[in-house]
Amino acid sequence: MHANNLLVDEPIRMSTILDPSKPSSLPAMTKSSARLAQDHGRLKPFLLVSMPECLGRDFYTIISRNRCFVKPISISVARFDFSSGDVTYHQETVDNLTAAIQSTKKLCAVMLDTVGPELHVVNRSGRAIPLEMNSFVVLTPDQEKEASSKLLPINFHGLSKATSIQLGYYSIFKEVVKPGKAIFIGQYLFTGNETTLIWLEVVEVKGDDVVCLIKNSSTLDGSLYTLHVSQIHIDLPTLTDADKKVISTWGAQNNIDFLSLSYVRHAEDIRQARNLLSKLGRLHHCQIYAKIENIEGITHFDEILQEADGIIVSRGNLGIDLPPEKVFLFQKYAVSKCNIAGKPAVITRVVDSMTDTLRPTRAEATDVANAVLDGCDAILLGAETLRGLYPVEAISTVGKICAEVRAAIKVRASVIIVFTTSGRAARLIAKYKPTMPVLSVVIPQLKTNQLCWSITGAFEARQSLIVRGVIPVLAGPGHDAKSTDESILKFALDHGKASGLTKPHDRVVVFQKVGEASVVKIIELEE
Repeated sequence: MHANNLLVDEPIRMSTILDPSKPSSLPAMTKSSARLAQDHGRLKPFLLVSMPECLGRDFYTIISRNRCFVKPISISVARFDFSSGDVTYHQETVDNLTAAIQSTKKLCAVMLDTVGPELHVVNRSGRAIPLEMNSFVVLTPDQEKEASSKLLPINFHGLSKATSIQLGYYSIFKEVVKPGKAIFIGQYLFTGNETTLIWLEVVEVKGDDVVCLIKNSSTLDGSLYTLHVSQIHIDLPTLTDADKKVISTWGAQNNIDFLSLSYVRHAEDIRQARNLLSKLGRLHHCQIYAKIENIEGITHFDEILQEADGIIVSRGNLGIDLPPEKVFLFQKYAVSKCNIAGKPAVITRVVDSMTDTLRPTRAEATDVANAVLDGCDAILLGAETLRGLYPVEAISTVGKICAEVRAAIKVRASVIIVFTTSGRAARLIAKYKPTMPVLSVVIPQLKTNQLCWSITGAFEARQSLIVRGVIPVLAGPGHDAKSTDESILKFALDHGKASGLTKPHDRVVVFQKVGEASVVKIIELEE
């Protein structure tokens, strides 16, 4: 039914992911080595992008804060991460995006990424803070104190009293944070190749303060540093008041297509976010993607998947909450579950090295290809485009890898054409991961609520941009999805030819409603 290349005797089980790794007496046959990439600590004003549906569709514009310029790259969804940058910064970028869409006549969806219960080191001065291995540093909730090599203020008052989540074979129990617990501090996120990554080990809890041993030497240079405590329950709401304000103002103003909900831990988190969107009128069509970033989210994954419109496997934070050798297991488990449910799966953190280098490592290129083969719908770039030195090249490289995977699969028809008003029919077909793209012709409808008239279709088309294999196009309002009128078919075929999806003598599969009957046509194109 879907791509699944796991060489295992049985499906991956949740217990396999959550169980501790078993010690092995066999020597490692594959050696590993790592090279730390330099972190320049500069926040480049490029928006964060989600790559196309792993089929390499072209979108020729990347947006910066102050200008819009043309490059041969591929973008389907622009993600606006409110963990960095204020409303003014993001508004300037989305205005540039709108101008680019109008000039290129290409669709690009907008995703708002919430901050959620994210912990930060508060360094008001912004001065560099050197931390030496085997020294001690105190984490304190007193944000009025100045950050130094001996004291790091944080934006959370409950760290010393937080409960730690321990995983048994089939059970979960909690205990208070105690000596030996690992704490990580990193700029933006934890890639494993940043010189700003700090690894701490809890030594003692003194009242509200937590004393830690520094496990590696590094320098915190800048004001924004994220703090992550491995397998701990943070007693903060998933959707914070600040998130609600941004969604209600900036999100509603810009008609966002997707809400990326950070640190989702339970299905109730999705329900609360959907309730908020339903009250905002203009955002009732907005889809919610759950970011799975910690053990709590993994444990409640099935119920989260049932409520969410899609899943983002946030491998940066997962690589801290889970042992590295377990992350790939959960990735394959999550993608497989999403494929079965017919919901998009998005993978993050694929070409981290391209933050500072022009080319990805061979392992990263293979990682992207394997994610596509496993059935993921989209690749999400973060630091590579937010503050990376080569954002255009990163997008182009990942797009080429995705396209190459598709080219390696033999196809008999060049495209599947689906006529739809909601986009649902195209998504259902894409669920089965056909080897050819699905051209989703979204036909607008005129609707009324007895107070005013509105035309639907734009939201529905943009929200298909994240689904693997689906290429949406918005038809004119004069067409009827259930009509026998051949003009809508001609429109679709002409678009396929103009966009390079089809050529003479290609075969095209057409799904269409005629009245109440569903019709499948196979057409061979003429000269």
